[in-house]
Amino acid sequence: MTKHTHSKPQKPEPQESSVPAPEEPPSVPEPETPVTPFPEEPDVSEPSPEEALQSRLLRLQADFENYRKRMAREKKDWIAFASEKLVMDLLPVLDHFELGLADSAHNGAPEAFTEGFRLIYSQLQAAIEKAGVQPIDAEGAEFDPNLHEAITHAPSPDVPENHVMAQTRRGYRMGDRLLRPAQVVVSSGPAAE
Repeated sequence: MTKHTHSKPQKPEPQESSVPAPEEPPSVPEPETPVTPFPEEPDVSEPSPEEALQSRLLRLQADFENYRKRMAREKKDWIAFASEKLVMDLLPVLDHFELGLADSAHNGAPEAFTEGFRLIYSQLQAAIEKAGVQPIDAEGAEFDPNLHEAITHAPSPDVPENHVMAQTRRGYRMGDRLLRPAQVVVSSGPAAE
């Protein structure tokens, strides 16, 4: 068998045409743009060991001062909380002393007994006042729901409307804080006829 050799087709050679080829424009050298270097960053040098220690010392002093202030504030809060709890436990004792004194006056108790009772009551009252506790005397005052707890309303020809006629339990405050509101009877004004 004979092998046929295939020849590759040849590309026709371009013939010169009568149309002239477009000419390339003459190259014009582009003006050189000056290359501006990036601005150099300022020289940030490492702080000296003395400066680093000084900075650390200042931070430690500030942290310690903040800690000291926080501990003083917390100590004050703990003392106030402990005092408030103790006073709240003593208020019912004061109430019973007041009731006993009022009852002894009505029932003709011996004067020596009443006087001893009164002295103990005064000492207890002085002790809680020393802790910053102040009683709220509501009788005759205008009713204030922030300080008073109305247990009832009653007509009264003598006490103006919305004023306290009687106090059934004394209220107390400690500084700006209300420990217990005063229980009161509030006047509804003269009775309607």
